[in-house]
Amino acid sequence: MNEVLQKLANLQYIDSRIDELKQLRGDLPEEVLDLETDIARKEARLNNLKEEDQNLSVEYDNLQLELKSAREKIEKYEDQQLSVRNNREYDALTKEIEAQKQVIENTESRLKEIEKRKESIEPEIEAAKEALEEAQELYEEKSQNLDEVVKSTEDEEEELLKKRKEVEEEIDDRYLRSYNRLRDGLSNGMAVVAMDRGAALGMALPPQTQVEVRRKNKIIIDENSGRIVVDQSFFDKAKEELSI
Repeated sequence: MNEVLQKLANLQYIDSRIDELKQLRGDLPEEVLDLETDIARKEARLNNLKEEDQNLSVEYDNLQLELKSAREKIEKYEDQQLSVRNNREYDALTKEIEAQKQVIENTESRLKEIEKRKESIEPEIEAAKEALEEAQELYEEKSQNLDEVVKSTEDEEEELLKKRKEVEEEIDDRYLRSYNRLRDGLSNGMAVVAMDRGAALGMALPPQTQVEVRRKNKIIIDENSGRIVVDQSFFDKAKEELSI
């Protein structure tokens, strides 16, 4: 059992150190991912504005052609009215002229709307460009920071993960399952803790429990936290053997 307790302490020591390395990275990975999402959103916003601006320009040019065509038709119909032979033909041409005047009115109204929108969309595009550039700059900064932190810790983490796998293979499956279940259910990941001055994580242990922990001959579960409590010597040995 002494060997089992040592292996569990070793596993906890390794996991705690891996947790420390992850904490060094802090929220940087999530921040980088959030910035990637933000950049994609800002790019979409800018592209939509540019597409709208382009579509407005195309529509504006087409409307100008329609306007020119309508005016030419009115001029033609008015010339034809001068040579009609009866009222029926004259009235028909008058209807065509009125229809083209309505086209001109609608077209001119839409042209004004486009001009107004084109004026307002330009500063929106510039603002979207600036927002995108700021997000990209911040992304580059955060990514560089993350890369530097990862680079400074990846060698140690890789070695720890290798050692963790070796320790896992040496632990009986039932103890390993219990350890992993405990660790997964705890916010700080401390499934195995050392007894320090008769206490575990600051919580005093009953005298009999302290005696049993010092005997090192069985797994002791703290009734308050549900954690495995071992003698400090196990962690001292783990640090000595596993420190990188």
